[in-house]
Amino acid sequence: MTSLPSLAIIGAGSMGGAILQGVVASGRAGSIHVTNRSRAKAEPLADLAGVTSIALEDHPDGNAQAVAAADVVLVGVKPAMVPDLLTEIAPHLRPHAIVVSLAAGVTVATFERILGPEAVVVRSMPNTPAVVGKAVTGIAPGTRADATVLGTVRAVFETVGTVVEVPESQIDALSTISGSGPAYVFLLIEELTSAAVGKGFAPDVARTMAEQTFIGAAALLDATGEDPAELRRRVTSPKGTTERAVAVLQEAHLDRVFAEATDAALARARELAAG
Repeated sequence: MTSLPSLAIIGAGSMGGAILQGVVASGRAGSIHVTNRSRAKAEPLADLAGVTSIALEDHPDGNAQAVAAADVVLVGVKPAMVPDLLTEIAPHLRPHAIVVSLAAGVTVATFERILGPEAVVVRSMPNTPAVVGKAVTGIAPGTRADATVLGTVRAVFETVGTVVEVPESQIDALSTISGSGPAYVFLLIEELTSAAVGKGFAPDVARTMAEQTFIGAAALLDATGEDPAELRRRVTSPKGTTERAVAVLQEAHLDRVFAEATDAALARARELAAG
């Protein structure tokens, strides 16, 4: 397999840390520099193969040190911290370094304005299943990111799951589906578990039933490659119990509920971007 370029992850928190773990596990990593504010967060990462983990409380210039050693820089700090961070690292970036945003709501234009006219920027939106190598990551090119750049960024994110390329105009909409999507699934599992408890099952049994049903259904979908509507039809025998249950769900207008929910998420994403 082709080796990945040298990486820096600035702010290796939950998402940055998940990507770090995926890159290391892939066996394709060269040098990786990661930074965290505290020694307590930095120390556990220092034992990973090929990783230089820097605690900013010990090395205040750690961000500059990390980006100076990297061809691809992943920015994983909180959105409100991004402008100050970009100002800090801009003088230390390698020529032609690729800067990848993990920050929700921060536009490519913001990155390019602060980093300067030569900056090569890609905006990304991973989701939390990156922790187990099952992420869906959307990537959107900046004005100077060509197909080669996108291929490099794709290779990094493919270590933690599936990658889809979209224009930046769709990245906020993508965040309402795959970005927020795990929360929707977890909510459905919560409610199905509650329904099972209401029918007399012990909470631990109810949780096992609900969780393993979702896990099994997703595995079946993945293994067969069938359309989910077709798999649903196969479970739904005419005049049977499942048909009656599905009818109730459809009468609740789930299509409308999901459209309204994702519309609300998109409105909030645009508020964050504007602010």
